Amino acid sequence: MADQNCADGFLRHIRACQTATLPGERLAFHIGADPVGWVRPALAAALAGFPNIEATSTRITLTRPAALQPIARALSARGFCRWRNEAFDVRAAADGPVLAVLDRGALPAFGVVSEGVHVNGTVQRADGLHLWIARRSRTKQLDPGKLDHLVAGGIPSGLSPAQTLVKEAAEEAAVPEALAATARRVGTVRYAMERPEGLRRDRLHCYDLSLPDDFIPRAADGEVESFELWPITRAFDVVRDTDDFKFNVNLVLIDLFLREGLIGGAAADGLRAALEDGRA
Repeated sequence: MADQNCADGFLRHIRACQTATLPGERLAFHIGADPVGWVRPALAAALAGFPNIEATSTRITLTRPAALQPIARALSARGFCRWRNEAFDVRAAADGPVLAVLDRGALPAFGVVSEGVHVNGTVQRADGLHLWIARRSRTKQLDPGKLDHLVAGGIPSGLSPAQTLVKEAAEEAAVPEALAATARRVGTVRYAMERPEGLRRDRLHCYDLSLPDDFIPRAADGEVESFELWPITRAFDVVRDTDDFKFNVNLVLIDLFLREGLIGGAAADGLRAALEDGRA
């Protein structure tokens, strides 16, 4: 369905999420001996003024993990980051132990990896595969009014991706727990991206959730303005030709298009390689 020329429309979304060059001007941020993030010089200088911080010309080291949240809260009051009152786990590796917790709003300032789940809500009909598409509330601070997945959200401290999926599915789309639990994990998308809020190093756990034809999602928590069921070909065209979807949703949908065989040949090989080059 796609040749190399039209694949360029997809590739631009992938490249737009891989704009960070690390370390660049940033200093490494460690918790003890473990590297967990990257901080700009201005934040590094501010951190050097706190207890439990050791600073060199190339590294900032936090010696007491429990101090991270109070330090971030103090820095948010000084304008270095937002405070969202949502604690996220901090790890040095995806499968490593939790070293500390950090507020979600401070993750980009510290260059710490943020974990999230994205769910393709699919419906199989006689005329082909369809997707439930959400429109984000126009009052959201991040990407208001953009198109989104049926369910997507960050993984809060103490929860697994699967637990977060069930929680977010109930809150965002009124998906019953038993139905949400049938979602199938299909892969991971990573990227490192410069954003207005700082360095986004995101790891997205991707799921497909097959929904019955009579299921109608309902915006339960106000984060979604509306839902609409689209043929997958419509989503394909919108991702390829526009910027209507939230930036990272494009990547998860491109992965779906590849898995469904909508992009083939050399174009598919190039897009797969670009997705794998997440640099997060």
